[in-house]
Amino acid sequence: MKTTVPIPSFSPVLPGATTDFRVWAPNAHEVKLRIVNGRGDIAMRREDDGTFTAHAPASPGTRYFYLVDENPPVPDPVSRLLPEGVHGPTEVIAADAFNWTDHGWSGLDLHHYIIYELHVGTFTPQDTFDGVIEKLEYLRDLGATVIEIMPVAAFPGTRNWGYDGVSPYAVQASYGGPDGLKRLVNAAHRLGLGVILDVVYNHLGNEGNYLRQFGPYFTNRHHTPWGDAINFDGPGCEGVRRYFLDNALYWIREYHLDGLRLDAVQTIKDDSQPHILTEIQENVQRVAQELGRKVCIIAETDENDTRYVRPAAQGGMGLNAVWSDDFHHAVHASLTSEREGYYQDFGRKEQIVRALNQGFVFQGEYFQFWKAERGTPADGMPLPAHVICIQNHDQVGNRAKGDRLTTLVPRGARKMAAALLLLAPHTPLLFMGQEYDEAAPFQFFTDYGDPVLQQAVSEGRRKEFKDFSWDEVPDPQDPSTFDRSKLTWDLGGDHADMLRFYRDLIALRREVVMSGERTCRAELRMDGAILMQVPAENPQLVVVAEFPGSAHGSPDVEAAGAWTRTLSVEEDDYGVTVYRRASGQSRQQQ
Repeated sequence: MKTTVPIPSFSPVLPGATTDFRVWAPNAHEVKLRIVNGRGDIAMRREDDGTFTAHAPASPGTRYFYLVDENPPVPDPVSRLLPEGVHGPTEVIAADAFNWTDHGWSGLDLHHYIIYELHVGTFTPQDTFDGVIEKLEYLRDLGATVIEIMPVAAFPGTRNWGYDGVSPYAVQASYGGPDGLKRLVNAAHRLGLGVILDVVYNHLGNEGNYLRQFGPYFTNRHHTPWGDAINFDGPGCEGVRRYFLDNALYWIREYHLDGLRLDAVQTIKDDSQPHILTEIQENVQRVAQELGRKVCIIAETDENDTRYVRPAAQGGMGLNAVWSDDFHHAVHASLTSEREGYYQDFGRKEQIVRALNQGFVFQGEYFQFWKAERGTPADGMPLPAHVICIQNHDQVGNRAKGDRLTTLVPRGARKMAAALLLLAPHTPLLFMGQEYDEAAPFQFFTDYGDPVLQQAVSEGRRKEFKDFSWDEVPDPQDPSTFDRSKLTWDLGGDHADMLRFYRDLIALRREVVMSGERTCRAELRMDGAILMQVPAENPQLVVVAEFPGSAHGSPDVEAAGAWTRTLSVEEDDYGVTVYRRASGQSRQQQ
C-alpha cells in the first residue's frame, strides 16, 4: 500500500504568539488542550480524518498537554522536546530558529564511510551533545568520516541506551535537546564529518508510551520480542505509516542528518506492498535529491538477507547497506574460543575468509543457534553494503559485564583483527574507545521510574544470559552500571600505541582501499594465516593476518619485487603484515 493519508506532524507556531495545535487521534472521542499555567482546558475540534485541532495563545517555551477522553494529561505524540521527561509536558519550539552554517555540505557516498559509533551519555564526562562536539577534531584526526549516534529519542530518566525511546520526534532533553543535536551536526559538517542516527521503528519502550490513546499504532496480528508489533499493515495503518515515514524525513530535513541506521528491521512486521522500509528509502532519497545531499539508510538485521539492499525493481527494498554480523562473529569466536549462544556456529578461520570474500558466512545453510536455515546467497551484493565490525554496542554491551576485546584477547590479536576490519573493502564500523583500547566496559543501563519495570529489567537481564556461562550480571538500574560504562579517555602508554596503529590503518584505507575497486580475494594459507588481496583483481594491498603457529610475513609477495612492506606487527604470537604495490607497478608487470 502506498501511504497517502496526510496526517499532521507538528503544531505550527504562528505570528502573534499563537499556535495551531493539531494531533491525529482517531481512537479518541474527544481531546482537550491544556496549556501549562493557562486559564483552563480547551476543547479541540475533531475533523473527518481523526485529527483534532485548536488555535490557542502559545509561543516557543510554552508547555502543554493533551487530555484524551477521560485519561490523565499526556504529552504530544510528536513532541520535539520533553523538558521534564517522558511524562511531562511538551514544549513548543521554533523549529526554524537555528542558524545553520553547513549550506555547502552535500553529504558522503557510502563508499567513503568509516563509521564511528558512539553513545552520547557515556562518550564524554558531560553526557551531552556539546561534550561530543569537543571531541570532533579528535575523530577527524583519527580518520573517521561518519559518526553514528545511538538513539536520542526521549526515553525514561537520563541513563539509557536509547532503544527504550517512547517519543520518536523528541530529542532527549538531558543530552541537550533539539538545539544541542543541531549544534553537533552543524559542527561535524564544518569539519567534514557526516552524522547518522540510530532510529527505532520496530517497537517503543513501555514507560511513557501513550500512543495507544491516540490511534491504532499497535497490532496483535504480529508479535515481536517486545509484544504487539507496530501496526504497519492492519486497519488504520495508513496514519501509523505516515507517522514513521514523517519521522525519517524529519531527521533529514530538520536536523540535516546524513543517514539513519534502522534498528532490528527483522522485527518490523509488514505484509503489505510496498514494505514500509521500501517507502522510507524512497521518500528519504526523494527528499535528499531535493536538498542536494547524499543520504544513506542502513538496516540492522541478523537475517543475512540480500532483499534489504536489492533494488525495489528486483523485489528488494533498495536500502544502502546492512549491519552484517558474520564477520564479527567469525573473528570473535576464532580469537576468544567462545562457543556459547550465537557463537556456537562460528570459530573456523574459513568463515573469516568467506565473510571477507562474500560478506555473509551463512547463505542458506543450517544455523544451529536458530535450528533453521539462515541467509540467502550473497551474489550481487556489493561488499561496501556490508557494515562490519569487531566491536559495537550490541556485541560489547550484550555481554553480561560489557567486556570489550581489550580484556578478552591479547593486544596482538586485536591489532590483527583491526587490520582485517579497516583494510577490507566492506564498510567498517568502530565502537567508541576501540581505537585506543578502552578498558572500561560498556554495560546495559536503564533509569526507569516505574518500580515494576525496575524489577523486571533487573530480573530479565539475568535471565537473558541463561545460554552463557556468565555469573555476574550488573543491575541495569544501578547508577554505577552507567558510570562504569563511561570512556576513560586514557590516551597514554600502550593506549597511544594502539591509537597510532588505528590512525595508520585508517590513513592507508583512505589512500588505497577507498580510492579503488571495492572487492577482495581472501584465502586461508596452509600455515593457518589469512591472506587478503584488495582489490581482487590487480591488487594494491596484500594483508597477511597471522595466528599463533603461522609463518610471519609472505615470502612469495616479497620475492615478487613489486611490493613494499608498509606495516608489520608481531605481538603475542599474532601478527599482521601489510604490503602495498610499489608505485608504477601493476599485476601484469610482475
